[in-house]
Amino acid sequence: MLVPEIAKLGHVSLVTPDLQKSLWFFKEVLGLEEIERAGGAVYLRACGEFEHHSLVLKQGDRAVVDHIGWRAKRAEDVEKFAVQLEAAGTKIQWIEAGREAGQGKAIQFKLPSQHTFEIYYEVEKPKAPQGERSGLKNQTHKSWARGISPRRIDHVNLWTSHDPGSVHQWLSEQLGFKMREYVKLNNGKVIGGWMSVTQLVHDVAMMGAHDPETPARFHHIAYWLDNAQDVLRALDILRENGIQIDLGPAKHGISQAVCAYVRDPGSGHRVELFSNGYLIFDPDWEPVEWGQEEFGVALQWWGPEYTPGHGHAMDETTEA
Repeated sequence: MLVPEIAKLGHVSLVTPDLQKSLWFFKEVLGLEEIERAGGAVYLRACGEFEHHSLVLKQGDRAVVDHIGWRAKRAEDVEKFAVQLEAAGTKIQWIEAGREAGQGKAIQFKLPSQHTFEIYYEVEKPKAPQGERSGLKNQTHKSWARGISPRRIDHVNLWTSHDPGSVHQWLSEQLGFKMREYVKLNNGKVIGGWMSVTQLVHDVAMMGAHDPETPARFHHIAYWLDNAQDVLRALDILRENGIQIDLGPAKHGISQAVCAYVRDPGSGHRVELFSNGYLIFDPDWEPVEWGQEEFGVALQWWGPEYTPGHGHAMDETTEA
């Protein structure tokens, strides 16, 4: 009998106190395409994405993550995950098909860190409207139609007041995530882990939070650009629109990606612009350990220095 599997990161659903300003940022500056408005939510995707949405924006009284959606590998895996998680003591909530536009039935549940995850399989794949459709049959929307124009969603970075090592173990045992790289302190405590179910170095990173306002925190959603030059172009576009850069351009030691970070002015939710890096194809990959003295290099191989917990803008997170 096949065990249930997650295929990929599907979408992130964000609540913003200023929906119109957030829409301006994500559509006109970041360059995502609006697919649908339904039930008070706006559904968007990047130019290279076929599935209905990779981002959902909703109006609310404060900035918070509603949920993070993961697509299962097979339709029957949604039910299998529900059974498996309930057997492990995790409370499951079923989401009926259509409650989230473009998506079939799903389950939602909380991690030990209190972040809300969703697992689904069925999803619509609407074509781009005529006039906006790419001439490439293997791409939905035209490239560079507006703003930065990333190709796809890449990963999420989450912070927790709980022991991140215990959350890493739960993600591995219950959802099948594999540890790819991690940071361990001299006392043996793991303070950050980069995990994936795909060939990416991470679909999700789970980090220890520094004096969090709430137990579950959201550091960023990442969108992937084709190359490092696109990241530099993105920074010009951001500055021309009066948006301050939190950090970048830089290159991570972990993942080897070229990156920059910026926040949506409507909500404070952070976006990472992410490119380059490496993929993992080895079935027997050994997780890469970075020590306490290597933490700075692990985060920043080159670029502006940043060490969490010292009052940098990158320490600021939103509620999850």
